[in-house]
Amino acid sequence: MWDLGFISEEDFREHVANTINAYADNLVSYDIKKFNSNIVDPIKLIFDKSVYRMSWEEVIKSEIFRQRDKSNNNSIGYFHQKIFNYVTDCEVPQQGWDVIYRQKKGVEVHDGLYVSKVYVEMKNKHNTMNSASAGKTYMKMQGQLLKDDDCACLLVEAIAKHSQNSQWDVTVDGVKQGHKLIRRVSIDKFYELVTGDPNAFYKICATLPGTIDYVLGNVPDVQAPSDTVMPELLELIDGDRAAMPTALYLLGFYEYIGFSE
Repeated sequence: MWDLGFISEEDFREHVANTINAYADNLVSYDIKKFNSNIVDPIKLIFDKSVYRMSWEEVIKSEIFRQRDKSNNNSIGYFHQKIFNYVTDCEVPQQGWDVIYRQKKGVEVHDGLYVSKVYVEMKNKHNTMNSASAGKTYMKMQGQLLKDDDCACLLVEAIAKHSQNSQWDVTVDGVKQGHKLIRRVSIDKFYELVTGDPNAFYKICATLPGTIDYVLGNVPDVQAPSDTVMPELLELIDGDRAAMPTALYLLGFYEYIGFSE
């Protein structure tokens, strides 16, 4: 029996399928041009090979995985944000805030504190914001409270240190600031807030593996990529593996003095 009262089985499958499609977009095969599209760091790759006792194949494969994984984190962000398109009274704007939740009867943000609207910034992990980014986000929330005193602003974290719904205190320009309507909330607490079900996020997680398997069984096969970076690098140096550092330097430093010659 379907156990998620806040989203239909059909809608959840559709959302999972859309997320898988976003993953599939990152499975394009890598050649040298794509591999170096953002310019790799040759010195880091050489250190990685030596320190971790890796082969050149392993180093190149690891770097390709890192690049894909960076894009896949965006796909997971899509999963966490866009699912609220299917949740009653939630809106996922095209720009501005990640999610907006409205209730005419009022939203209990925390311990008897009610507002009519909640504005949300979502983060995949608790440590993805540096102090400058956190300060900018906090000031955005302060600005929203100045425009609308019947709202709350939440920083919702998918991977938080704790299950929490607490006042978010930050230091901006050396001054510690805090407001009861600016809060740091783990995603399980946010699901509880918008669905009324304390176990809503747990149910999502419990349902997810089977839904992914179902969707993958009913869509065209996602083909594994065939990367050609390593063969192309070897071709540049006529197969001389001892010259691999030179091949990598030419990727990152080809216009630098000495390297261009």
